[in-house]
Amino acid sequence: MAGRAQPLRVLLTLGSLMAIGSLSGHAEAITPLFLGAIASALAETDDSARGRLRAQAVTLACFAAAAFAVVSWIDHPLLFVPGLALAAFALTMLGAIEPRYKAVGFATLALAIYAMLGIDGGAAAPGGTGRLGEALWLLAGAAWYGVFSVAWCTLFPAQPVQAQLAGLFRVLGDYVCFKASLFEPLRGIDMERKRLSLAQLNTQVVAGLNAAKEGIFRRIGSTRAPTGRIVRYRGLYLIAQDVHERATSSHDDYNALADAFFHSDLLYRCQRVLALQGEACRRLAVSVERREPFAADPATGHALAELHSAIDHERAQPLREPRRQALLASVEAMAWNLAQLERQLAGATEPSARAGRADMGLFDRSPRSAREMVERVRRQFTPRSALFRHALRLAVALVAGYGVMLLIHPVRGYWILLTTLFVCQQAWGDTVSRVGQRVAGTAIGVVAGWALLVLFPQPWAQSLLAVAAGVFFFATRATRYLLATAAVTVLVLMCFNQVGDSDMLMVPRLIDTAIGSLIAALAMLLVLPHWQARRFSDLAAAALRNHAHYLRQIAGQYRSGARDDLAYRLARRNAHNADATLSTAVFEMFREPGFVRPRAGTALRFLIQSHALLSYLSALGAHRVALPAPQQLEALRAEAEGAAAALDALASYLEGGPPEAVAEPADLALPQALPQGSDAGDHAARLFRTELARVRQQIEALREQAAQWLQPQPEGAAGN
Repeated sequence: MAGRAQPLRVLLTLGSLMAIGSLSGHAEAITPLFLGAIASALAETDDSARGRLRAQAVTLACFAAAAFAVVSWIDHPLLFVPGLALAAFALTMLGAIEPRYKAVGFATLALAIYAMLGIDGGAAAPGGTGRLGEALWLLAGAAWYGVFSVAWCTLFPAQPVQAQLAGLFRVLGDYVCFKASLFEPLRGIDMERKRLSLAQLNTQVVAGLNAAKEGIFRRIGSTRAPTGRIVRYRGLYLIAQDVHERATSSHDDYNALADAFFHSDLLYRCQRVLALQGEACRRLAVSVERREPFAADPATGHALAELHSAIDHERAQPLREPRRQALLASVEAMAWNLAQLERQLAGATEPSARAGRADMGLFDRSPRSAREMVERVRRQFTPRSALFRHALRLAVALVAGYGVMLLIHPVRGYWILLTTLFVCQQAWGDTVSRVGQRVAGTAIGVVAGWALLVLFPQPWAQSLLAVAAGVFFFATRATRYLLATAAVTVLVLMCFNQVGDSDMLMVPRLIDTAIGSLIAALAMLLVLPHWQARRFSDLAAAALRNHAHYLRQIAGQYRSGARDDLAYRLARRNAHNADATLSTAVFEMFREPGFVRPRAGTALRFLIQSHALLSYLSALGAHRVALPAPQQLEALRAEAEGAAAALDALASYLEGGPPEAVAEPADLALPQALPQGSDAGDHAARLFRTELARVRQQIEALREQAAQWLQPQPEGAAGN
């Protein structure tokens, strides 16, 4: 996303273009100037000033090629149709490189259709400048927005990172506060439903972490020497990573804890501490947003002290049964983890927010050369790729829309193509949602536009309304698509009324929107449909492999003690990214037609178990300490490697490997005792073994769900 300041940049751009067009007497240029600026804004992604300048140059080059190709080929269908299909496919495939190229590709397609609209009507308007003139006006509008975009990045280089970090700590606070609800000592709670909600919230936190990291890295670049506020923001990002790991940790079964301490206030005290820490995350978001110092709340320290006092009181009780004793040890581990989480939040008060870290490096995921860019695109050239299918589907949909337009030849028929482009998304649920919102928003926009034209017949008033509608579109397009569609419809009506033909646009706009939406929906259903059930096995296997790598990194740090180095943080981030991707796919599966997801329930249960596994791994990561006894260390690392190998084997099974590799769970068995000579009472070793036992249980549950998922489908089922 380009950031919350984008509507202000749009206001400055459209306002100045409207003033220039009106004062110069070139009212016919306002529409293409506006459309060019809108296309340029659609291509904008967060970047540094230098990066934004390079991206703007690439964007204008793509825009120029698209506009002049349309001008040259639009009267030659034998060239235009294959050119349209090839452009749609190639520009969509650019998304394989990185998000900024995805935005540029989409915006280039939008500008090409804007050029078609201009040729269809604008060039024939009174005082029109012809086809070439329309293309030049489009490019001028795009370049003018680029001026404001680059200038903004230069003047306010850290503002997007500030907004991203504020949003990150806000969703992190929501996650921590919801996690606190798991500590209610109530019997009969549907813990699976709560874990499912946690998985959804975790997806939002992971997205926030990724956005903040990319924003920071774009400003650091390869120098690794940030300056100014970026130094603090990088430290806050690393604090958020550590808080996330500790907040996702699970130390035991919550229902078992509720049963054991039903008559105690221990879990309520854990809940209070975690709730206070969630509120602290939200207050930190506000302090980042306002650029104010962050002050830790002393109430959390008091709550932690009371929690430890309650644990001491509970431990002093006589005649404790072994199971309750073991669960009390888990509560002690939670209390220690909460204390460390509070220490991390307290570190946010420091100007640099280093919190004792020596390694503050970030991993660069962007391509480093043209060869790597080509390789990323090449890897997506397979029917198994969702991006490849979407690119081919969009190309077919646009060609079909062009054919329908020629067949019925409506006024301004290129609105069909524009609607198809905006509505046709990579996922079925998103497409269906946009179909309804696009049609309803267009209807609302037409009615509102007609009323505004009647109420405000003055050209200057309509100009102001057009600018306001454009700003509102960019303020709502990511969160309120129906309102955004209504706003852009009003903008179009106001702009075309400047050349005197808005009345003839209203009904055709509605019809074209309905036709384009129908074409997009049919394309999703008929052209290489890529249902989430077909991706599930690969995504689940990827999640398991990343969990295995995370476990190996954790086990390695029990030799040297906790080091938040880049390798460890990268393994942790990849595990959470894979979990979030799996979660998104499963929830998207439930938005698809029922006949393509006969085993969606199995996928949902697999997701719950996978997220629970990640929470137990996070607990292992949160308690990393050096184990001094070599025999003890090697025994525990061997156990961890056995669990990691079992995860790899299960991943291979999901990818089509032999079921024999995971048929028996013998390789997951934990030794009953530590080797002779080790300190069997060592707290860290006991915790390691307890969490590994939880990991083993989750792997067993995942193995059962995978076997159910991979059972042969009944005849006629289409889910896999």
